[in-house]
This record gives sequence, C-alpha cells and structure tokens, in this order.
Amino acid sequence: MMQDGKIVERLRAAGCVFAEDEARLIIGAARGAAELSAMVDRRLAGLPLEQVVGWAAFSGLRIVVEPGVFVPRRRTEFLVRQAVTGGAAAGDVVVDLCCGSGAVGAAIAAAVPGVELHAADIDPAAVRCARRNVAAAAGRVYQGDLYAPLPPRLRGTVAVLAANVPYVPSREVGLLPAEARDHEPLVALDGGADGLDVLRRVAAGAGEWLAPGGRLLVETTERQAARAATVFARHGLTARTAADEDGNATVVTGTR
Repeated sequence: MMQDGKIVERLRAAGCVFAEDEARLIIGAARGAAELSAMVDRRLAGLPLEQVVGWAAFSGLRIVVEPGVFVPRRRTEFLVRQAVTGGAAAGDVVVDLCCGSGAVGAAIAAAVPGVELHAADIDPAAVRCARRNVAAAAGRVYQGDLYAPLPPRLRGTVAVLAANVPYVPSREVGLLPAEARDHEPLVALDGGADGLDVLRRVAAGAGEWLAPGGRLLVETTERQAARAATVFARHGLTARTAADEDGNATVVTGTR
C-alpha cells in the first residue's frame, strides 16, 4: 500500500494546502490498496476532496456526496441555523428546494426532529444522492424544475422553504475554483446575468406554497442581498437579511 508520507508529498506537490488532513481522510475512506491509489489519482486530477472520499461534513452530519453532485459549503450551515432559530418545529412541513445532496433539508430535520421533509432538484444525480441523505428523516425527494414536482397537497402548508439557489453571475462562473467549475454541475452554480434569475423564480412561486407565516430562506452574496430583498417584497414577502461575517454567509428570509 502507498505510504502515508508519499501520499502527502504527492498531494502537496499538486497544490493541496491541507495535504496532511486530506491524506488522512483519503486513507480512512479507502478499502484497499487499489482503491487508495485510485482515490489519490482522482484528487490529483482535481476532483473535490468530498467527491473523492464520498462525504462532506455539514452541520454535524456526514453528507453523502457522489461525483458530479454539488458539494455543500460550510457557509450554508448559516442558512440552516436561520431556518432552525426562526421557529421551525416538529410537525412543520419543510421543503429543501434546489436541494443538491439534500444537505440543508437533512440538517434541518436533524436539528428539529419530527418535521415533514420534502426536497427537489432538477439534476437526477443530485436526487439520487439526496434520497440517501434524507432517509434518516423519512424525507421524500422529487426530480424536476423547482416547484413542479412537489405534491400539490403541499400548497399553502410549507412552514420552511429553504432554497440554496445557484447565485453566481454567469460571467463569474469561469472565475470559480477549478474544483467547482470543472466537477460540479453548471445548473447548481450559474444564477444568470446578475446571479438572481433562479431566486426570482423561487420568490415568484413562494406565496402559493408557503403557509401563513411561512418563511422562504435563500443564500446570496452580501452585494446581492438588497436586490434579493426587493424581489421578495415585490412578491408579497416581508424580507429580512442576516449575515455571518465569520462564515462569509448572507441569508435573506422572506415571510408570508
């Protein structure tokens, strides 16, 4: 089997800043010498570490992440905290829209046992992955564009609508780190000309799905937050912006 030091050396030469930590995680995930060698090669080829080892740490959970699926960012834990501290309770209907791996929905359900969890994504690979991650909460995952695949009975019942929409402006996608740009689906990154195209569509439909007092939560950048709040207000939602400077996270919440 490849020696630990050799793996660290190869990872460091490839530009992995935390080569020792990455080597430890890869070695811990490998089930034999052949798999270890293949995993190291995939990391050296630029695959995100989470896709190489098969999981990402998120809100105290191990979230399954398959190749080609958007890797949940640690800053998005702030969105989860905003959803939970805003009053989510057992029995609430929670929807994780643009769910990717299902990390947000799984984390909310873990923090608030007893919610009724639903999730949706347009990407079939993400849907397969999300089904594994929300299984512990008996969550249901649907494939389709935004609200289209959700059960009609959820209209007017959703207490928490968490939508980690793509919000990178199209012209800036090429500036993303290669790990994201080359190995994550474009549909999970590209938010259109100003990064808010999908957010606008989500806000436009939210009133039909939210219960009275229900909340829509989205992640944006600091510079997009004011425009996002205006979009929410235009669709009848009372908007509030919260920021976590340490985590470089901004969340806009719209309440029906």
